Amino acid sequence: MANHKSSLKRIRQEQKRRLHNRYYAKTMRNAVTDKAAALEMYPNVQKILDKLAKVNIIHKNKASNLKSKLARYIAKLS
Repeated sequence: MANHKSSLKRIRQEQKRRLHNRYYAKTMRNAVTDKAAALEMYPNVQKILDKLAKVNIIHKNKASNLKSKLARYIAKLS
């Protein structure tokens, strides 16, 4: 256990940040199977991925890869 006040604060901050990052990482992974719904949600998903990349929750290249993968997935839906 930490002995310094600053260490205790750092632990609290890291826990809060970890929960925040975990929420957005899990939200990002939800699946869609209906093409109309997917097309409707696609701009919002792109916006979320860009925001996650902007605050370094995920890398910008990973965000780009996920967006292109999602676009390919939507194109395959019937």
